This record gives sequence, C-alpha cells and structure tokens, in this order.
Amino acid sequence: MIVEGRAVCVSGDNIDTDVLYPGPFLNITDPSLMAEHLFEGLDPGLRELLGGDSVLVVGENFGTGSSREHVPVAMQASGIRAVVGRSFARIFYRNCINLGLLAVSCPGAVAAAVPDSRVQVDPAAGEVAVDGVVYAAQMLPPFVLEMVEAGGLVEWSRRQPAGSR
Repeated sequence: MIVEGRAVCVSGDNIDTDVLYPGPFLNITDPSLMAEHLFEGLDPGLRELLGGDSVLVVGENFGTGSSREHVPVAMQASGIRAVVGRSFARIFYRNCINLGLLAVSCPGAVAAAVPDSRVQVDPAAGEVAVDGVVYAAQMLPPFVLEMVEAGGLVEWSRRQPAGSR
C-alpha cells in the first residue's frame, strides 16, 4: 500500500481535537456534512486547501484531547488520504487506524514538507518521500496495514472468515 498526494501543512504542536472539530457539530453524522466543519476552531481556511489528493502534514502530539472519531471521518470526507506527523496523540492515532485513515510518524518528512510538496507514504517499507527525498518512518505492523487497506477495523473484521474472530 503506497499513498501519494499533495502536502497540506498544519503548523503547531499539541493541536487538540476540540479545535479540529468543535463540539457544536458533534451531532452531525453525514461525513460530507462533517467535512464542512473540519478545522472550524483552528483555521477554517485550511478546508479550501484540501482535495482528493491531500496528505496532511502535522506537528508533535497531533490530535490531543477528546476522543473524537469525527476528526478522521471528516478528514477522509475532505479528501485527506493520509496524515504524516512528528507524533500523534494515542487516541487520535488509533481512531485513524480504526477508521481506515493512514497515519504515519515521520519527523524528517514533516521538517522537509512545504505546502504542495509531493508526498509518498510507504508504511510497509517504513518510508515517506517528500519531493523525491526519502525519510525513514515508523513501520506499521502488517495487521495495522490490513485494517487501513480494508477501510478500518469494522470492514476488516467483516472480511474475516466465520469462526476466526
């Protein structure tokens, strides 16, 4: 599984899920409508930079705070194909994987990326390339890759043979 796209850079560390997707919109369940509120408390202008080929590039401890599944769902609905960060808050990272959104830690790639850089993520090889320069990244276990490729934990479990779950 290799994911490629155009870098959309989000500046700052310790960005909280409460600003990525604020509480007043938590009652929305339609992903396309959720996308309209992504980054609402941080910088709504970031939504204009997103498209079907976006790779979000973020700082340290991204997604700290509340466990909001709305964030990765809204990200996917906004065309974000992967998130590359210096590091992630544990719950945010697991929500991404459980919902089928690739999230990879790679500080070198984050330091190198600028808006519109071409980013290629190869989680099986543990590599992220930015504008053709390859950086070592956290390798994802095969099980995690299977879940992301299946579209998340629920889809992965549906595909498992009866009796193996």
